[in-house]
Amino acid sequence: MKQRTAIKALGGLIGLVRPLTGVMIAAITMGILGFLAAIGITTLGGFAIISVLGAENSLPLKTIFGLLVVFAVCRGILRYAEQAANHYIAFKLLALIRDKVFANLRKLAPAKLEGKDKGNLISVITSDIELLEVFYAHTISPVCIAVVISLIMTGFIGSYHMILGAIAFLAYLAVGVVLPYFIARKAEGLGKEHRHRFGELNSFFLDSLRGLRESIQYQNGEERLLQINAQTDEMSEWEKKLKDQAGKNFAISGFLVLFFTLLMFAVSSFLYLGGQVDLNGVIIPTIAMSSSFGAVLAIANLGSGLSHTIAAANRVLDILEEEPMIEENKEGASPEFTGASLAGVDFAYEEEAVLNDFSMEIQPGGIIGLIGKSGSGKSTMLKLLMRFWDRDKGQITISGHDVKEIKTKSLRDMEGYVTQETVLFKDSIENNIRVAKLDATAEEIEAACRKASIHDFIMTLPDGYATEVGELGDTLSGGERQRIGLARAFLHNAPLLLLDEPTSNLDSLNEAVILKALKEDGQRTTVLVSHRLSTMTIADKVYSVESGRVS
Repeated sequence: MKQRTAIKALGGLIGLVRPLTGVMIAAITMGILGFLAAIGITTLGGFAIISVLGAENSLPLKTIFGLLVVFAVCRGILRYAEQAANHYIAFKLLALIRDKVFANLRKLAPAKLEGKDKGNLISVITSDIELLEVFYAHTISPVCIAVVISLIMTGFIGSYHMILGAIAFLAYLAVGVVLPYFIARKAEGLGKEHRHRFGELNSFFLDSLRGLRESIQYQNGEERLLQINAQTDEMSEWEKKLKDQAGKNFAISGFLVLFFTLLMFAVSSFLYLGGQVDLNGVIIPTIAMSSSFGAVLAIANLGSGLSHTIAAANRVLDILEEEPMIEENKEGASPEFTGASLAGVDFAYEEEAVLNDFSMEIQPGGIIGLIGKSGSGKSTMLKLLMRFWDRDKGQITISGHDVKEIKTKSLRDMEGYVTQETVLFKDSIENNIRVAKLDATAEEIEAACRKASIHDFIMTLPDGYATEVGELGDTLSGGERQRIGLARAFLHNAPLLLLDEPTSNLDSLNEAVILKALKEDGQRTTVLVSHRLSTMTIADKVYSVESGRVS
């Protein structure tokens, strides 16, 4: 996580408000008028007391009661409108932020996301973004409202005497600025640690759900449950610390309100005895002061809660500001496939060297086989052809163009890639295959499934192609998922097909059917990676890969 100050984190969030600036200004304006109406209600009560006492320059009771009705109605309408505008901004922005986060995750994948803690990512996308609602609905406009109200009330109270105005200014400064600052500083570490532990708990729980079968098989469910309970107890302790801090902050802010109200009454009384103000100058400033803290108290009470928001903001901004390892090429060449070449390619995952002076020619048409031990660099070579990563040294060309110069969309259209593990979405079989070609007809999907030797199995299911596969396709076997992955590749119909252990989860019969389909398919070039010697029987040319080199 980048180290940002709270101000920078909040500044980053404010920058996202730009599309809704007009609505925000309207919310602030209605909030200011609403608070002035609320303060006016209690202040008019002070004028009523003065009128009853028969003091000079008092307002008529009829006028006071009429204004009370107007202020009360206005307060209700303005408060509702302000809250409606703020929540519209908040929920609209949360949707926009989720869209931005997901779009950036797509840019970062796969290079920057491999090895990332998925539980923490889920926590960011869900609960962290949800926490930003506090900032957008209950922070930006309340801060602006508090500043304007404080200035207006300082001027109003100061009109009775300069000293009273100075007391009001100090009071608003103490409750609305100094107190929240110290609260936020004290709670910053708590909020950051709480969000971190929450993400860790999510990850652990997600792992526990995925590994339920293993926990049952090896009878370690009790141990897993104890670990979950231990982490939950730790979370509860951090929650308790945050709640304790919030309680102390509430008590301090209440004390400051009472202190400054009494101070205002004492000083105005002293000025009254000295003949510097009249009775109005005692009652009205005191009542106006005591009723005008609502706006600044809203800021003071945000302090500890805002620590959660700042921690969440940092995690969200980290994703939004993360630069991808591979920049998409949007303006490059879009050639037809006429072959590919790797010459003197070196590649390492951070410090771990995988390919070393790797060279290979891929002529159009036919099947090229790659065989070798695990970790020899076969799968990595396919990822470099897909440009999921960029090589460290050497050259990779397709159709005479460096892969970096080819438009990314054209490159991915030109290549079909099937990995060892097929990821399925929680959707129907048909829709899971259709991701390879969104406008595919039912006939095209069926033809692809027949090639992948999965059609007959699908037709035995109660709902056929409309059958739901469950989360991560867990209602299907590994071989069935793998054949759906192959059906996707056949439907994509790319001229260059990259297959990474495409039959590793298949029995001999299904493997033979798929290999036969590949052999008879003369429409494309296929690069076939496998450990099985039986799989290599269909290859026109076989390369052996050892220690990142072709032999």
